[in-house]
Amino acid sequence: MNSYFNIRYGEGFFEYINQTKLPFTEEYVSTDDYETIAAAIEKLEMRGAPALGIAAAFGLALSQKFGTSKEVFHKAYKRLHRTRPTAVNLFFALDLMKDYFNSIVINKDKDVSLTREYDTTIFFLLEEKAKEIMQDDIDRCERIAQNGLEIFSRKSNVLTHCNTGKLATGGDGTAFAVIRKAFEAGLVEHVYVDETRPLLQGSRLTAYELYHAGIPFSVITDSTAGFLMQQGKVDLVITGADRIASNGDAANKIGTYSLAVLADYHNIPFYIAAPKTTFDNSISSMAEIPIELRLDNELCAFGNEKITRIEYNFYNPAFDKIPAKLIKKIISD
Repeated sequence: MNSYFNIRYGEGFFEYINQTKLPFTEEYVSTDDYETIAAAIEKLEMRGAPALGIAAAFGLALSQKFGTSKEVFHKAYKRLHRTRPTAVNLFFALDLMKDYFNSIVINKDKDVSLTREYDTTIFFLLEEKAKEIMQDDIDRCERIAQNGLEIFSRKSNVLTHCNTGKLATGGDGTAFAVIRKAFEAGLVEHVYVDETRPLLQGSRLTAYELYHAGIPFSVITDSTAGFLMQQGKVDLVITGADRIASNGDAANKIGTYSLAVLADYHNIPFYIAAPKTTFDNSISSMAEIPIELRLDNELCAFGNEKITRIEYNFYNPAFDKIPAKLIKKIISD
C-alpha cells in the first residue's frame, strides 16, 4: 500500500491532499496564497478540526511572505476566520498567530526604515510559529492514542463516524489514532464505518485510511448503526469532536447525536477523542455552539450527478450536538 500525507509545509509552500478527489485520486495542491487555503477549507478540500487550525496558521504566515503588512495580515485573519464557524481549533490557531504577530511586529508608524531583511525575519518567525502549532498537534494525537488504550478491556468491535485520522489532523488522528493503536495492541477485531452523510467522509476517507492501515472494516449506511447494536455486534463507539463546551457537551459531524442516543439505549459506551484545543471554555454548554449550515447541492447531488430536484427545500446542518450525559468519557491529550 502506498503512503500518503494530508498536510505539510516546506520551502515557503503549504501542501495538502484534495480530499474531494479521494479515494480514487490522490491529488496534491501546493500554494503560498492564503486565499487558496481559505477557499479549500470552505470547499472541504481540507477538513478536520485540528487540520483546519494548522492550515489557517500557515495561511496567516504566508500572508506575510512577500512583505510585512499589518493590513494584509488582518485581512487574511478575517478571511480565514469566516471560512467555517463550528470547529474551535480554527479560531484557537488564528488567535494564537494573531497574538504572536502583534507581539513581534514593530509599529510601522514609528519605523519608516523597514527593510526586506525585516520582512523576511517576520515571515520566518510566523513560519516557525505555524510549524510549532503543527508539531503540537502531532504530539497531541500520539498522546490521545496512548490514553485511549484504557477504554479497551478485551478485543472489540468498534463503530466510528465521519473521519478522524491523518486526513483530519496534523498527526495520526484522534479517534482513528485510538483505534489504530488498539488494533496494533490486539484489541480491535473489526471496525464499522458509518458512511457519514451527506459527503461520505466515512466511506470515502475513513475507509481509505483503514485500508492503508490494514485494519479490518466494513462500511455501513448511517441508518444501519442501530441494527448492528441491536444484534450485539458493536462493543463501543468512538468519534471525534469539533467543539467541546466547558460542561462536556460536544458538537461533531451530523449523525453523531443519533449514535450517542442509540449507544445509550443499548448500553454501549460512547466515547469522544479530541485534543485540548477542541475544548472551548468560553462557553458553558452546547446551547452556545454555532452550527454550520451547508449548501443545498450537497444533499441533492453527488459531485456533478444529481439525485433529486434542486428546487426542493433542504435542511443541511454540518454538525449536531451531544449532551455530556451521553458521553462515557472524553479521551484527550
